[in-house]
Amino acid sequence: MSNRMTEKVHNMTDVNSAVSRNPATGDVVARYPFASRADVDAALAQSDSAFQHWRTSPLSARVQLLLSVAAGLREQSRALAEMMTTEMGKPIDQGLAEVEKSAKLCEWYAQHGPDFLKREPTTVEGNKAFVDYLPLGAVLSVMPWNFPIWQVLRGAVPILLAGNSYLLKPAPNVIGCALLLQQVLSDAGVAEGLFAVVNADNDGVAQAINDRRIKAVTVTGSVRAGSAIAALAGAAIKKCVLELGGSDAFIVLADADIDAAVKGAIAGRFMNNGQLCISAKRIIVEKAVFDTFRDKFLAAVKAMKIGDPREAGVWIGPMARYDLRDELDSQVQATLKEGATLLLGGHVLPGDGNYYAPTVLSDVTPAMTSFKQELFGPVASLIVADDAEHAVALANDSEFGLGGSLWSRDLDAAQRLASRIETGGMFINTPSFSDPRVPIGGVKKSGFGRELSHFGLREFTNPQTVWIEQP
Repeated sequence: MSNRMTEKVHNMTDVNSAVSRNPATGDVVARYPFASRADVDAALAQSDSAFQHWRTSPLSARVQLLLSVAAGLREQSRALAEMMTTEMGKPIDQGLAEVEKSAKLCEWYAQHGPDFLKREPTTVEGNKAFVDYLPLGAVLSVMPWNFPIWQVLRGAVPILLAGNSYLLKPAPNVIGCALLLQQVLSDAGVAEGLFAVVNADNDGVAQAINDRRIKAVTVTGSVRAGSAIAALAGAAIKKCVLELGGSDAFIVLADADIDAAVKGAIAGRFMNNGQLCISAKRIIVEKAVFDTFRDKFLAAVKAMKIGDPREAGVWIGPMARYDLRDELDSQVQATLKEGATLLLGGHVLPGDGNYYAPTVLSDVTPAMTSFKQELFGPVASLIVADDAEHAVALANDSEFGLGGSLWSRDLDAAQRLASRIETGGMFINTPSFSDPRVPIGGVKKSGFGRELSHFGLREFTNPQTVWIEQP
């Protein structure tokens, strides 16, 4: 790290405030004081009050509000994307795409959500019974920094549509994104307190979870954070949904379209500077095509444009925080000491900013750091599989189970293999991604519960049974 950068990041953690830094320069963007106990209590009161009004609102009004939010997101697309670039280094093109994806999310739920919340009748031998999906109340959301618009809204949109209120505790380095998003929603007509931001520290999060006005908790983040928050929610007897870390397998079988698989691996591993939970972190290639895939993949990685994330066409910008970059480098160096081969990169880029060279490791085995741990950055680990059966075994040899990808021309065989892989989602001949039409979530240490689709909409509802005994 350069002396100038070292000086800039010194005392980056402020016990009294969250510090937002531009990861391309190291300059402080803003400092946001942490909420006091009184601030947290006021936010809880506001969220609960908003819920009491919102829960009785017509479903048609909620739908119209989502459509208004979609329009507001598009109107402020450039401002939102630029804030993401400034606070966490997202390439501007990807930021604009994230905002558009979020707008489409609002529209999808506006169109399909009401059907998912309809009363469900049940035949019960001459009597009448049905299930209503009722809102729970204020939901506390603890969100990460890597998709500060999409990840927030993919939870908030169905939560609000179901009649709940949403209290966001954002990551400390993207408070500006959260506040700008709150303003966009407010301008679109979202009532005060219905979507609110609270810059709470760990004590503030515990205070909120233990308060009777919070009815449930949703967390996207690390295993450590999810475990700690789930323990608090469990002690308070409150439902929680966890979407935690991942070390997804990206399996390329011998009969795959290698050019398509390479293109998918680039997108799946290096989008958002490689800082994704659901991402191609362990690239497992059948031995018969390994050399061909490796050579083409390496050429594609070398062709990626690295630079200022504000510039169009840049694919690799700075990592969000210098400590995450240095942690990634330590994982790479450990893997190399364990016997992996360095094909490309493997070092911090010189100069200002949290840049890490796009890195490709080969000859990675299950005993190595980059196989066992989640690598959150622009590093790809190439692993040789003897055959399809070995590839499945390697994929399942992980404490994570979020997503995965499998590439083969034999779709029937691919589906059979996919069902044997222990993840919340498998994607055949496409990199893994999130989409409102299908649920996202994990198994094992990747968490539990689901977001998106009708599963995500109903996660924070009370499926209330009503039985009417006939005279």
